[in-house]
Amino acid sequence: MTDSALFSPHAIRSARFRNRLWVAPLCQYSVERRDGVPTDWHLVHLGSFARGGAGLVMTEATAVSAAGRISAEDTGLWTDEQAAAWSRITAFVHGQGALAGVQLAHAGRKASTWRPWGPRSGSQAVEDGGWETVAPSAVAFEGFAPPRALDADGIAAVVDDFRSAARRAVDAGFDVIEIHAAHGYLLHQFLSPLSNVRDDEWGGGLERRARLLLDVVAAVRAEVGDGVPLFVRFSATDWVPGGWDEEQTATVAGRARDAGADLFDVSSGGLVGGASIPVGPGYQVPLAEHVGSTAGVEVSAVGLITRAQQAEDVVAEGRADAVMVGREVLRDPHFPLRAAEELGVELDYWPPQYVRARR
Repeated sequence: MTDSALFSPHAIRSARFRNRLWVAPLCQYSVERRDGVPTDWHLVHLGSFARGGAGLVMTEATAVSAAGRISAEDTGLWTDEQAAAWSRITAFVHGQGALAGVQLAHAGRKASTWRPWGPRSGSQAVEDGGWETVAPSAVAFEGFAPPRALDADGIAAVVDDFRSAARRAVDAGFDVIEIHAAHGYLLHQFLSPLSNVRDDEWGGGLERRARLLLDVVAAVRAEVGDGVPLFVRFSATDWVPGGWDEEQTATVAGRARDAGADLFDVSSGGLVGGASIPVGPGYQVPLAEHVGSTAGVEVSAVGLITRAQQAEDVVAEGRADAVMVGREVLRDPHFPLRAAEELGVELDYWPPQYVRARR
């Protein structure tokens, strides 16, 4: 058996991951009744990744409230019906030997949109089934409807929504909770000075812009107890001068760790349109490496990591503690099993039904 950093086990709090090759959150926009309840599509979609050998399977961005959905077809965790449907999915994921993670999210000013293959793009108007969006400030995302700035009661409600969704997540069998503070959604909107122009206790300096995220982290940790791993997904940079950047990300990651977070899932962008992003293989790995080394925290890397040796090198070289994959598992849900074969790693969790295809 070949030694492999990528296929070595990892432990965070009470969770034991069978490897460090994890499935990133991948939005599906496939709820049938616009009620946030996951369907057979989500069972097969997520279950295939668990069957395919991933150590952790993350859900898509799952809304903590109806108003927090990106689209009306997004999944949610604000009702018991949703939690019951998720429990069927987590049970299957566990049956394949993987851990199940949920990404809890609020889309803020980027909510109430048409799904990508909808009849139109951009904001979905109220008369078409959309809803009023909220944000730290009444500053619209380019081409979207103007949001309403949250007041103190609205901000407190957001914290409570994340807390309640985290409780439902644990009750539904999720092993890992991730708080979505990236890609231009609500918590990222509060973090970035480009979207947060408040002059009160939730805006201005870094400490005040980070207050909502840190309150959410603390509330979720208090709700779920000490055993559940808690991740935060960051966009480490807006890729725009004067915006959120990797230095601020590292500073807030350290504070989030102190508030109860365990690992930081480092991505980038999404806050503003037209940013110049140097997309290429592994282009976000240096961001994860910077946040991890500067803040002294665990990180996962994501972004066009598509080859087995590439993923192995990221972990083996200490650039990240785990790798999240997206596009490659959409192309091949069994990428983790294939990667192990390419790296010469003997796994004991090949599905017996598929062993004849091993070599």
